[in-house]
Amino acid sequence: MKYKGYEAVIEYDEEDQLFFGRVINIEDIIVFDGLSVDELKQAFQTVIDQYLADCQALNKYPETPLSKLESSM
Repeated sequence: MKYKGYEAVIEYDEEDQLFFGRVINIEDIIVFDGLSVDELKQAFQTVIDQYLADCQALNKYPETPLSKLESSM
């Protein structure tokens, strides 16, 4: 799943019947969840938008995702 240059990996928790995701290729930890694919997609977009807004409010540059080449060095 991708949004605004950020990418997430998605898993499904069968016990809780819940999708959850984690943004990859950045140092900051950003996680989200949803009961359906639509809810998961909305939650992903919301956490990215909130992350970018929080960074702006704190005068912090948001981390940009590392490329696969950069992360393997």
